[in-house]
Amino acid sequence: MTGEGKRLRERGPSGWTTRRWLRVGTAVSLIVLALLGTTGAWILSRTESLSKELVDVRSPALTTATRLESAVLNQETGIRGYGLTGTPDFLTPYREGAAEQESRTAQLSALLAGDRAALADLGTVRDAVTRWQERIARPIAATPPGSPSPLAVERAAEGKTTFDAVRAALDGQQERLRAERVRTRDDLMTTMEVRNWVFGAIAVLIVALTALIFEGLRRGINEPLDRLGADARTIAGGDFDHPITPSGPADLRRLGEEIDSMRRRLVRELAFTEEARLRLDAQAADLQRSNAELEQFAYVASHDLQEPLRKVSSFTQLLQRRYGGQLDSRADQYIDFAVDGANRMQVLINDLLDFSRVGRLHNAHQSVDLDDVLERTLSALSVGIEEAGAVITHDPLPTLVADPTQMGMLWQNLIGNAVKFRRPDEAPRIHVTAAREGGLWRFTVTDNGIGIAPEYADKVFVIFQRLHTKDVYSGSGIGLAMCKKIVEFHGGTIAVDTEYRDGARITFTLAPEPPETPLPAAADPGTERTG
Repeated sequence: MTGEGKRLRERGPSGWTTRRWLRVGTAVSLIVLALLGTTGAWILSRTESLSKELVDVRSPALTTATRLESAVLNQETGIRGYGLTGTPDFLTPYREGAAEQESRTAQLSALLAGDRAALADLGTVRDAVTRWQERIARPIAATPPGSPSPLAVERAAEGKTTFDAVRAALDGQQERLRAERVRTRDDLMTTMEVRNWVFGAIAVLIVALTALIFEGLRRGINEPLDRLGADARTIAGGDFDHPITPSGPADLRRLGEEIDSMRRRLVRELAFTEEARLRLDAQAADLQRSNAELEQFAYVASHDLQEPLRKVSSFTQLLQRRYGGQLDSRADQYIDFAVDGANRMQVLINDLLDFSRVGRLHNAHQSVDLDDVLERTLSALSVGIEEAGAVITHDPLPTLVADPTQMGMLWQNLIGNAVKFRRPDEAPRIHVTAAREGGLWRFTVTDNGIGIAPEYADKVFVIFQRLHTKDVYSGSGIGLAMCKKIVEFHGGTIAVDTEYRDGARITFTLAPEPPETPLPAAADPGTERTG
């Protein structure tokens, strides 16, 4: 697709996002519902207006007009009886009819307010009744009672004509009121029928609109998301070459394109990872061969070097005892050098063997009371502690799950170093603390000795790294390296507190229980011999 075609597509409905589709759909739905609601409200208002007019105006007006006619007829009956007989009792219905006439006329005036034709009919009735009353009713009612009124006979023809006019006016009024009531009722029925059709149409439109919305959501959102989810599950199942075909609104298509781009990147990353894994396998094989060679070296160091070294040491010591003082001073010095070198070589080999056994031979985890281990260590070092005049104190120490032999080696090296590297003019003071710190125990071994310079804080934990010559301080340079190996094997860390200046302070942490994946234990090379 060309750039111009793509821009036209993005401007058209096919380039609309899900949000825009929802906005347009919502706006159209609201407009349709608003039109339907307005139409329904108008129909309801029209129905209510017609119903109110029929109930409150047309029917009461017709009823009142009928009663007005009855009141006028009562007047005519009373006047006619009084004129023929002169009996005063006939004037009672006349007077009551006149009063009711006034009342019904006032009611009709109020009910027909705004209806000019009906008010005109009411005016015609009022005028006709007024003429009849003035010409016939009132003059006859004013004659003395007791005998027939001469006026009744004299104006009999006029009275009949005048009252016929009243009857005609009343009939015309009632005919109009009946016609208006029928018209209003017909309008009400027509409006109610229209109302029913309108609300039926509203219901149908709402159902159709709802179905259209759900269908639009299904086609525009659900189906593209289902396809995208199916493609994602296929890829998650291991088929990383399965392409993702974007569909749906513009934003869902962009999402599909981004996921497909991520898939392609994952394919590249997996290819790179596979290549790295192959290289790692090759390196692991090399490391395995190297470990095997180290195993062989440890075997040679612990067995093959021991025997000739013992011979050298034994015969050198025999030579010293047998010929010591018989040769010249230089020969005695040479013999002393040989004896000292053989002894130091023996100590170095034994220390190397102990170092290799950490996490290999000594790997029996059990509940260990560090207070007891420390006390046994102090007992083993009691001679050196007593000669140095050292004062050793400690806080209550916890019980951990660890290897007891390694814990003894740890305390022996730390306490032994604190006693050995003391100041010449001051007795050693050593204090051991323990405190819970999160999920670990933090220990400190603090002394008042010569201390460790900050620049050597890391070097002291490297095997064979000595800060002093053997003539000043004895040792093989393996002690702190062994401590580091023991602490790390038990899931902790060890370091020199470089901020402490009044001696040396070693801090280390230990886990309450050993790590879930400890270093693999291997056979002690010093316990096997293959030839």
